[in-house]
Amino acid sequence: MIDKELLLEKARQAMVHSYSPYSSFKVGAALLTKSGKVYTGTNIENSSFSATNCAERTAFFKAVSDGEKEFKAIAIVGGKNAEIKDACMPCGVCRQVMAEFCDKDFEIITASENEIIVKTLDELLPESFQLRKKRHRAHR
Repeated sequence: MIDKELLLEKARQAMVHSYSPYSSFKVGAALLTKSGKVYTGTNIENSSFSATNCAERTAFFKAVSDGEKEFKAIAIVGGKNAEIKDACMPCGVCRQVMAEFCDKDFEIITASENEIIVKTLDELLPESFQLRKKRHRAHR
C-alpha cells in the first residue's frame, strides 16, 4: 500500500528547492520505486526555456542514474510562489518518460488545496508510444 500523504509531503519538501525565477511556478515530485526508495525532484528553469526540466523528470533521471528502473508511484505538487491551490498534473513529455519505465497502473498522485487526486498512467496517457518499452521489458 502506498502512503499517499507521506509521498505528497516529500514532494512538498522538494518544491522548496525549485529553481523557477522566470515563472515563479514551483513544482516538487517524489518518486517511489518498487524497492521502496523515494527519489525527489524539482523543476529547474532556464532562460532559454527549452532547457528547463520538470520536477517529475528530475526525479526519474536521478533514480535511473542510480540504477532504479521499476516504479510504483509519483506524487506531484506545485503552484505559483509554492502555493498549492490546484492539482499539478504532469506535462506530456513527463507522461511519456513515465511510459518508458512504468506499467499502465503506475499511480500519479497530486493534490489541490482540499483533495488528493490519484490517476493511473493509462488514464493520463492512453495508447502511449511504447516501442522502446516493449523491447526493454522483453530483455529483463
